Amino acid sequence: MCAIEAGRRGRRVWLIDHSVKIAEKIRISGGGRCNFTNLHTHPQCYLSQNPHFCKSALKRYTPQDFIALVRKHGIAFHEKKLGQLFCDDSAKQIIALLLTEAREAGVKLETPVQVHSIEAVADGYRVNTSQGEQTCVSLVIATGGLSIPKIGATPFGYEVAKQFGLHVIPPRAALVPLVFDGELLTRCQVLSGLSVEAEVRCGKQVFAEGLLFTHRGLSGPSILQISSYWEEGEPIVINLAPGREMFSFLKAHKQNQPRLHISKALAEILPRRLAQSICDEGDDSGPLANLSDTRLRALASTINAWHVKPIGTEGYRRAEVTRGGVDTRELSSQTMEANKQPGLFFIGEVVDVTGHLGGFNFQWAWSSGYVAGQYV
Repeated sequence: MCAIEAGRRGRRVWLIDHSVKIAEKIRISGGGRCNFTNLHTHPQCYLSQNPHFCKSALKRYTPQDFIALVRKHGIAFHEKKLGQLFCDDSAKQIIALLLTEAREAGVKLETPVQVHSIEAVADGYRVNTSQGEQTCVSLVIATGGLSIPKIGATPFGYEVAKQFGLHVIPPRAALVPLVFDGELLTRCQVLSGLSVEAEVRCGKQVFAEGLLFTHRGLSGPSILQISSYWEEGEPIVINLAPGREMFSFLKAHKQNQPRLHISKALAEILPRRLAQSICDEGDDSGPLANLSDTRLRALASTINAWHVKPIGTEGYRRAEVTRGGVDTRELSSQTMEANKQPGLFFIGEVVDVTGHLGGFNFQWAWSSGYVAGQYV
């Protein structure tokens, strides 16, 4: 995006990538269909130590701007849910769109190119690469974070920032499954593959989407979302029956159907395997008439407010994005240029701006790239 915008302004642009194939993260995104933006993009959908930093870029290049580009290239798309837009066909169409726009803007693209060193010189920067040495007036770092190392993620962008004295917020895996140990892990393994709509809370942050039990712990959209806010040692609270007050439900069933088996009552609300697991966990069996109100409250609490404490995450291998990055206090929100290093720009995931799940991180890439492209 930055190269395209700079090229359109008549700048001579050299776009390089250390990977053989460019835009691999786009290719694998959204199950191969690329969730390229979200209709409900707004600053509250982003995490940053400066939550105001993203406002300018998001306002100047909106989801509608990128949608117009998608339509220009005749790419069919659809809204899946919650404003998430996907290609009908393939994520490769978004890559082709960007490559076509870059070519038409006169951008010179080369891959694979390794960067050996970067040096500030009087009129800009000298970049020593596997394809020789180049000098430039403006140098843009758009190298992403540490998520999904198997497709080429590296700490390169953070290292460049540190080289020039910029502070980096310690990176960590985000939008990532959570893992557990002990009895809770065993329970998750027994339920592996089962999904349920759930409301997941960590502190004041709440997400209500799908939850998936896995052989290592918990995943699914609600868990991925909350993982970006979770800190090590903190518990999370899960409501497995959002919108249902389970004590009232169980109390009414006890009065009206006292001989109904507990697990069958729960199975009216929850998947059967999950209902049985909850009964087994609390050693609850037999008809509802056997349970005191105190036990019913405890059972209801297990469903409406299940407290669990993760031992960690599945790490960058499974993380969709990286939280943290180049401190936004080091950059201009108007241009993406480093305040104390003229001509050096940082955009996209390498910056401490992390979106929610659902196309927000791609929109930040398009918006920040567009903005930097107006000034490089």
